[in-house]
Amino acid sequence: MDNNRKWQVIDSQYLAKEPWFTVRKERILLPTGNIIPEYYIYEYPDWVNVIAITKDNKFVMVRQYRHGIGETYMELPAGVCEKGEAPVVSAQRELLEETGYGNGEWQLLTETSANPSTHTNITHCYLAIGVEKVSEQHLEPSEDLSVHLLSVDEIRELLLNDQIKQSMHAVPLWKYMALNKLI
Repeated sequence: MDNNRKWQVIDSQYLAKEPWFTVRKERILLPTGNIIPEYYIYEYPDWVNVIAITKDNKFVMVRQYRHGIGETYMELPAGVCEKGEAPVVSAQRELLEETGYGNGEWQLLTETSANPSTHTNITHCYLAIGVEKVSEQHLEPSEDLSVHLLSVDEIRELLLNDQIKQSMHAVPLWKYMALNKLI
């Protein structure tokens, strides 16, 4: 069985190159010989998120409005990997900036993709155990979020009732729950 079914790019052109909207249109030759005349790829930097659990077993969550769906939901602290920055450093920075929490023991929990068919990036999901409040929030001008400390039961209810809409945040939470036999 041939596992390498890589597509060949015949032609590629950028349609937009903006900080948060970089898209290119490609003409693709499939291994079958068929051609896809227009295939669109969205280029994003890698993303990070953090399941941060305090010393007294509370999950550090943020609640924020998401304009794409016009709703406000609970999410993990998260953000973008800065160019040249290791994902764990980006995750630690984002946790501190968004929540004021830091320290703890860190490990990579999982890596996932929002949509591997059209997105170029990976989301690096970290678990930080034993975090503590070390400063105030340092939000960017475009951020408007509140910090909430939730119990494992509250997280479970959010997951079971589809109240965590950000899939890149639900994935590591479900994995954490499964690994710790909490579901």
